[in-house]
Amino acid sequence: MQLRIAERSDVLMPTDAESRSRVIAWMFAALNTIEPHVQNLTTADLFYANEDWAKARRAGLVDMVQKRLATLEMLMKNRDYLEGNRFTVADILMTTVLRFMRHCDLLAQYPALDAYRKCNEARPAFRRALDAQMADFETTAAA
Repeated sequence: MQLRIAERSDVLMPTDAESRSRVIAWMFAALNTIEPHVQNLTTADLFYANEDWAKARRAGLVDMVQKRLATLEMLMKNRDYLEGNRFTVADILMTTVLRFMRHCDLLAQYPALDAYRKCNEARPAFRRALDAQMADFETTAAA
């Protein structure tokens, strides 16, 4: 869905082929390189924290996340956004993935990534979209 929306907006998706290719690659990186490891850790911590298997596996899960975040941290040290100085749909996806770790302090070990996440979360459009999404959950929970 994000790609479809971005393709209709040159604000979220560059029109030149080279930049567009990099943004799409970053989208895949967020969803296929970072998210699976973050999601595995988050699931173990939030849903299975008291299970013996989760306790035994947690160190390995943290290690996998740290490896991915360390690489991303190096890339982000001198950038505001994944595509240099331009906010794109890839930043929306990466920020969403990084938000999964709100339950732990792991991201704080990576100052450039932590600042990146906080900056993107503070964007008014991001706040509005998140508030609208949470309103749906609250309405469903209240029913």
